[in-house]
Amino acid sequence: MSTETKEETFTLEEILTSLKTVHRLILWNDDVNTFEHVIWCMMKYLDYSETQGEKIAWEVHNKGKCAVLEGSFIEMEVYRKILQQEGLTVSVD
Repeated sequence: MSTETKEETFTLEEILTSLKTVHRLILWNDDVNTFEHVIWCMMKYLDYSETQGEKIAWEVHNKGKCAVLEGSFIEMEVYRKILQQEGLTVSVD
């Protein structure tokens, strides 16, 4: 059994953008994930309370997106990958 490692490449624009001091992790609305799953992910991976997770889920539902975390580009990329593996639609701004 072989394990294949996928190497990521970044454009110059992405690298320059990553030099900003504060980046935001954006959670986007989709037609796939339930409120319960979004709340569970916010609690498990971002250490939000159930009430905070519910507020995020409602904001995403009503506004189409919600900034759920701020930090360095590398930190936001780590959380983006984790949440994407859970099926959520997320991006780093």
